[in-house]
Order: sequence, then C-alpha cells, then structure tokens
Amino acid sequence: MGYHQIDPQDLPEAEDYPCDRRGISDAAELHAVHAATYEMAPGEDLSRAYHYHETREELFYVLDGTLHVETPEGEYVVSSDEAFVAEPESPHRAHNPADADESVTVLGVGAPPTDIARPYDPDA
Repeated sequence: MGYHQIDPQDLPEAEDYPCDRRGISDAAELHAVHAATYEMAPGEDLSRAYHYHETREELFYVLDGTLHVETPEGEYVVSSDEAFVAEPESPHRAHNPADADESVTVLGVGAPPTDIARPYDPDA
C-alpha cells in the first residue's frame, strides 16, 4: 500500500514555467494522472502556450481567486470553488489577466499524464 500526504508549498517550484507550479503527481510518483497546483500573479499564464491535448482530459479547480480561460468559443470566467473542464481536442489558455486585482490558485488534474500539449494558434 502507498499513501502520500503532501503540502504543495513544500514542493519545489517547477523551472521554466510561466507561473508558480508545484507538481503533486511528480512528488507522489503517480503514473495514471497528472496533478499540480498553480499560482498565477496578475498577467501570468497557467501553461506555456495556448494548447490542446489529443487524449488528455483536464480539470482546473479554482482554490482562490478567479481564473480566466480563453477558448475558440470565447472566454470563461471561473470563480473560487468552481471547476473548468477541457475535453480532448479542446484548445484553451488558462490565465490571470494583467488587470486582475489578485493572484489565482488552481489545482490542475489531467489524465492520461503523458499526453503532451499541442500548440494552438487562434489566428490560424
């Protein structure tokens, strides 16, 4: 049996990321699901690019603040204690706008964990 109690604040911040990302699945050595916390100051993005996944389902649960998610269909505004779900093949860009008054903290979960992000160009 294996159990892990993890405080994301005790984990190292991921390098080369546009916001403060703490890899829960990395720390717990999870193989079937990706999980991380993200803290975005005003003007920061959750991921490296506007993107989609071929098979990954992603869920962003807002712990604190307000998350904005750009999609080809328009922008979603996700408040604290709400979740946003992106199905496979659904382009999205989660971010905290530059004119926001506060940071936003999100728990991100995705499966399968190995489906890399594919760049999406909204102008193409």
